[in-house]
Amino acid sequence: MDNQILDSYSKISNLNVSRETCNELESLISMIQEKNKKINLISREIYEKEQIRQRHIIDSAQIIDFVDLNCNTTSDLGTGGGMPGLIIAIVMKKIKNDMKINLYEKSYHKCAFLKEVSKKLNLNTDVIQKDIFAVKNIETGTIMTRAFKPMPVILDLVNENFKTYKNLIMFMGSTGKKILNETLKEWDLDYDEKKSLTNEDSFILNIKKIKKKVS
Repeated sequence: MDNQILDSYSKISNLNVSRETCNELESLISMIQEKNKKINLISREIYEKEQIRQRHIIDSAQIIDFVDLNCNTTSDLGTGGGMPGLIIAIVMKKIKNDMKINLYEKSYHKCAFLKEVSKKLNLNTDVIQKDIFAVKNIETGTIMTRAFKPMPVILDLVNENFKTYKNLIMFMGSTGKKILNETLKEWDLDYDEKKSLTNEDSFILNIKKIKKKVS
């Protein structure tokens, strides 16, 4: 494997990415490129391997520090093309083999892709073709979501539909600070922030407690 590719993955703190893991992440990139010709997994403007590696793979993998390794399941809400769920599942093979990644996605075609990748790379995933808003009393460890729904909608969903969970990881873009400040007017949140490795204007939120304020 090209040293430049290995150097790219080495940016991820606290993650000693093996050559085997890098190979599987590169295989995922190739599968995304091929499937994206037929269905929209990612923007058609992002098609070079290096672009996908930075914008989607490394961006997703950087949340690994926040995933609760003491639990047996992690849930990705509205995973789409598998970001971040598939990436975390690949990394977890070396860190915690018995953790299952639940991939919630209502699109049949995207679910077919998720199953295809999971089978080819032997990932410990459960592809759940359901509208997450219709699923109740969910029990899980870490919840993660990337480019799915607005922050207040996600908080309502977790508050109403999850019976137990450990933490919620959210990817915040260039308007993230404004969104967070507006959200804090209605919600009490216990959270940590982490600056994004892939975009200087973005950050990751690790929310440990969620409580809606009484109006």
